[in-house]
Amino acid sequence: MSGRQGAAISRDGTFDAFDLCARRATLEGIVDATTLPRMADGVADEGGLARVAWRIEGTSDALGRPALEIGLDGIVPLECQRCLAPFEGPVAQRTLLLLARDERELARLDGEAEHEVVLASVPLDALELVEDELLLTLPFAPRCERPECVGAATAAGAAEERTSAFGALAGLKPAPKNE
Repeated sequence: MSGRQGAAISRDGTFDAFDLCARRATLEGIVDATTLPRMADGVADEGGLARVAWRIEGTSDALGRPALEIGLDGIVPLECQRCLAPFEGPVAQRTLLLLARDERELARLDGEAEHEVVLASVPLDALELVEDELLLTLPFAPRCERPECVGAATAAGAAEERTSAFGALAGLKPAPKNE
């Protein structure tokens, strides 16, 4: 983890978000997504790294309110939920988070702002913010784009459709008589 333009980040990975905004400073680094606790279930276990470059920039929104711009770029190994094969999922995300000083401001901004709002009255954890954004960015049920991927459920459904008992019964039904 590194800070630029005078950005201060503590040894435990936390920083003062309002200070970052006031200085227009930037924090950046590279993280292996497999080491993030809440990502363990969402990342395929391929024995490799899931390197994601991240950047947290102190800025403001169009109305001048303090905000953090969070950027993520990288590749994360995922498991296709159709064919269960591993594949590389690209990550390229930019998010603007407005900062609230207290619970009242959080509720007010959350109701009126188009962006997400985060309570920043205490130091924020940089990697926790990165992990939050990764969880929101990655698909809930990842699917690969390989043309041969039809998935076990889809293949079973197609076979069932071909031998459907109801389809066979419909063929036995007599045709309606026109009177």
